[in-house]
Amino acid sequence: MSGTKRKNVATPGIQQKGSTKKQKTAPGSASKPQLRAPDLETATDSDPIVESDTTDHSGDDDGASWPSDRGAEDEVSKGDGPNQDAEKEVSSDDGPDEGVLLPGNKSQKVGNAGAVATESSGNQSSSKEAHAKQKALAQERKAGKPNANSIARTKKLWERLRMKSHVPKEERKQLVGELFEIITGNVKDFVLKHDSVRVIQTAIKYANLDQRRNIARELKGEYRSLAESRYAKFLLGKLLVHGDKQIRDLIVPEFYGHVRRLIKHPEAAWILDDVYRGVATPSQKSILLREWYGAEFAIFKSQGQDPVSGELKSILEEHPEKRKPIMHALYDLINLLVQKKTTGFTMLHDAMLQYLLNISTGTEEMTNFIELLKGDEEGDLLKNLAFTRSGARVVCLALAYGNAKDRKQILKVYKGTIQAMANDANGHQVILTAYDVIDDTVLTSKSVFPELIGKSSDLDENQKQSLLDAVNNIVARIPILYLFTGESRMLLRDDDIEILHEVHSIRNTTSKKDPTTRRKELLAYISPILLSMIVKNAEALVRSSFGCQFITEVMLSAVGDREEALEKIVALTKADTPEIKRALNEPSAGRMLKTLVQGGRYSPKSKSVELVEPALDFHNSLFASLLEQGRVVEWATGGNSFVIVGLLEADGFENKDSLMEVLKNGRKKLEEAAAPKTPKKVDAENGGEQAGAATTSKDVETTGDEVKVAALKISKEVESQGSGEKAAPAKASKKGESGKNGGKTRLGNRGAQLLLEKLDDA
Repeated sequence: MSGTKRKNVATPGIQQKGSTKKQKTAPGSASKPQLRAPDLETATDSDPIVESDTTDHSGDDDGASWPSDRGAEDEVSKGDGPNQDAEKEVSSDDGPDEGVLLPGNKSQKVGNAGAVATESSGNQSSSKEAHAKQKALAQERKAGKPNANSIARTKKLWERLRMKSHVPKEERKQLVGELFEIITGNVKDFVLKHDSVRVIQTAIKYANLDQRRNIARELKGEYRSLAESRYAKFLLGKLLVHGDKQIRDLIVPEFYGHVRRLIKHPEAAWILDDVYRGVATPSQKSILLREWYGAEFAIFKSQGQDPVSGELKSILEEHPEKRKPIMHALYDLINLLVQKKTTGFTMLHDAMLQYLLNISTGTEEMTNFIELLKGDEEGDLLKNLAFTRSGARVVCLALAYGNAKDRKQILKVYKGTIQAMANDANGHQVILTAYDVIDDTVLTSKSVFPELIGKSSDLDENQKQSLLDAVNNIVARIPILYLFTGESRMLLRDDDIEILHEVHSIRNTTSKKDPTTRRKELLAYISPILLSMIVKNAEALVRSSFGCQFITEVMLSAVGDREEALEKIVALTKADTPEIKRALNEPSAGRMLKTLVQGGRYSPKSKSVELVEPALDFHNSLFASLLEQGRVVEWATGGNSFVIVGLLEADGFENKDSLMEVLKNGRKKLEEAAAPKTPKKVDAENGGEQAGAATTSKDVETTGDEVKVAALKISKEVESQGSGEKAAPAKASKKGESGKNGGKTRLGNRGAQLLLEKLDDA
């Protein structure tokens, strides 16, 4: 009776006081105590409730007999005596072991308390005996099932095998061998039970390839039923993960002809999608996807040897008369899964893409499809689509084909997921498309940029670190820099460019705003935040190649005042810390400084530098800083030699004569840097072995002709990146060859060579 809520039953002579626990009777009145029965049936039953025979099986302690109304009255009447005028307290909330308490003796219990007290110990023992009987009965039932002994033994082996550590290799091998002796030939008896199927999964995990193939062959013909099983589906996944092509080709064909039914099954749908996404070959994917186009593609399979195509366009071109039933069957299945909220399947996203690619804009089919995308109130469909390759393309095309209202509703769904999309290989394409097709740039700015880079230039430490991480991530930096670089292969992948070209061709008929105007309006919002980031984090950015590229692109294309950021970059050249000096000597920093010095990007088509407006005037500031420090010649002979070359070639540089004068004074150092170096000379410069350091002036003297010959051997890559840094110390090889190049002569600093040529031409 435990857990039953007791109710106050009103009896003659007892006054109810709401929720008061203790109730009093008038002195001298013969009242009937409150009954403690769990329901009203006890109060009207003529016979007491006797312990049921089922008590032994239930294990409950509620088998005590309860007195009838007359019995309760008799117990109360026995207590009448000298204290009959005293108040009698009745507790309405006491358990079944408490009766009416007399005020004269609080410890004395009357009513049925004595009966319950005497039977409590007996009930406890009977409960234990009942549980023991239940356990024994369960063991007997298990022992009577087929393969009971084998399953019990395999469980013991499994308990040991599933331990990831503390199991020696030889012992594990022995346990696996014993396990396979038991399960070989009986695998089907194990796989459909929730406990024994785990044994087979462990066996697959630690088995060799031949043993896995044997299990796969035993289960042949059962894979579809395994996929529909709540527990055996995991075995199927384990077999595919640890299997090979032979096992894959045994499993995948068993799903042919059943895709439309399995994709709607609550268990099989997930394993079917895993097979489609993870292990199926392109030909197998096509066969599985074709079944979405109608029942005839499941019944009538291709008899030819050529692989079938899953492209709906080719099927419709071959059979144009079947377009209506095919499109109807495909849309119905898509709509069914969307309504069931099972929208995370890659197979579903591929099917949706095939449908979208074969409908025309302005038609009822296009309108219904876009409404289907927007109709998901929770937005799970659009969110799931953004993170797969086909799904991201579906969303991009929907943004391109939709009107202003459609685009606003679609973009609204992604609130809170922009940052996750920016870090995803497919999701960032949706953000790029939103940049290029949404005419309302205020909407785009408020929806995307606060999550991507922050709301203002005053970022907290977590936001700063998050933005720095994004800038140095090969994927996350794309949505940040795309507005600055445009369709640059330096930033975008081939897939990104292909989708953007497709979107731009559609945008010409669905968007009204000029693309250049749209881009400038978005840059006006994002530029101040990123320029402020450069000012506050220039030291951290310049230490990585992606950070240097970020600085370059933002400084060339930002809208607004760039003076403070340029001054911060110039100030880096005055830093005394070894980390900053080392970072500035890296090729990535050299490319950044040279681009800023030249004032624009180099165009391969025109083979010239395309200057930005307004001009940066970075070259004059940088030269003034280097001249003040007396480090012009140091840069000309070091890793940043191409920066000095860029100063001489930059348009608008006002100090060319002063720079040429400084270079003339340091001509001797330029010649030493430009000269090819023997291994001994390289070791001497880098603190190598004493034998390597013992070199004569004859070893390093070269003529002007030798310098020109060496210059011709420099590769184009070295020339573009400004190589020519000093070699790192290298250990001598086993053959006694000293130097990093294994005894070969190292070419001189190409930048210094170009500067010498300019001095000769002056």
